[in-house]
Amino acid sequence: MTLFTVFFQMLALLIMIGAGYYMSKKGMLDEHTNSHMSTMLVNVFNPMLIVSSAVGAVGQVSKDALVLGGIIAVGMFALFIVIGMVVTPWFDRDPEQRKLFQSMFVFSNVGFIGIPVVSSILGPEYVVYVTEFMLVYSIVFYTYGVALLSGSFSLDSLKSMVNPGTVFSLIALFIVVFDVELPGFLKTSVTYLGNVTSPMALVAVGFSLAHSDIRKIFLQPRLYVFSAVKLLILPLIMLPVLRLLVGGTDLLPLCMVMFGMPAGNLPLIFATERGMNCAVSSAIIIMTTVLCVFTIPILMAVI
Repeated sequence: MTLFTVFFQMLALLIMIGAGYYMSKKGMLDEHTNSHMSTMLVNVFNPMLIVSSAVGAVGQVSKDALVLGGIIAVGMFALFIVIGMVVTPWFDRDPEQRKLFQSMFVFSNVGFIGIPVVSSILGPEYVVYVTEFMLVYSIVFYTYGVALLSGSFSLDSLKSMVNPGTVFSLIALFIVVFDVELPGFLKTSVTYLGNVTSPMALVAVGFSLAHSDIRKIFLQPRLYVFSAVKLLILPLIMLPVLRLLVGGTDLLPLCMVMFGMPAGNLPLIFATERGMNCAVSSAIIIMTTVLCVFTIPILMAVI
């Protein structure tokens, strides 16, 4: 896997983001349509992609690798929480904004961006590992994340863990662990539905980019520093540890991709609902998503 091979794979994803940007600017994609697209992604297409990846991974993924992947997923979020507490106070003095920076640091977009990146670079069968990171993400967000952003923890927030992403992630792991073979017509249908996920998710990113003040986003030096720490410096610092854990297996590039994912939008949605000023969070999501097109190939070249 060469630097240019990965770069051109990421460039293909960037072109899809550009398509969303173009359609938004030309009026072909509006807020109403984008909202419905997001709903379809969350409830139909992304769950089908998770299941189709599990179907393709039956007999190709060892149980030991799944266990190790789950352990690394837990360790990644624990590490992000600790390091986030240390580094994010440097980015803003306001306590509320520091919470947002910390949430952006901890909760990466392991789903909507992680799945198309892993699928395009490593292959669709590796998406089953991403489901483990998604499960841990959901548990950590609806416990630690909610407590961080709201200042308190409520058992009611745990109900939100029961969503299509977590349910179908569990189904996917069940299929792989017990070598469940689905009928051919089901394989075909979930595969076709799942294939919609990557382009639609990236078009949605393009929509967000088209409705943002790009100059304000890309003229903030602190956001470049934040992005460098999150997307490059921390994954590279963790590389020796990951080598010890997984050796030279295919889990190494997968873990590096997961460690180098851009900021996710769930903290932004949660904070917006509570009336917090989320301008910086929106800027971080857009900047890190665009920059990961260039940082992921660097990470892959290093390993």
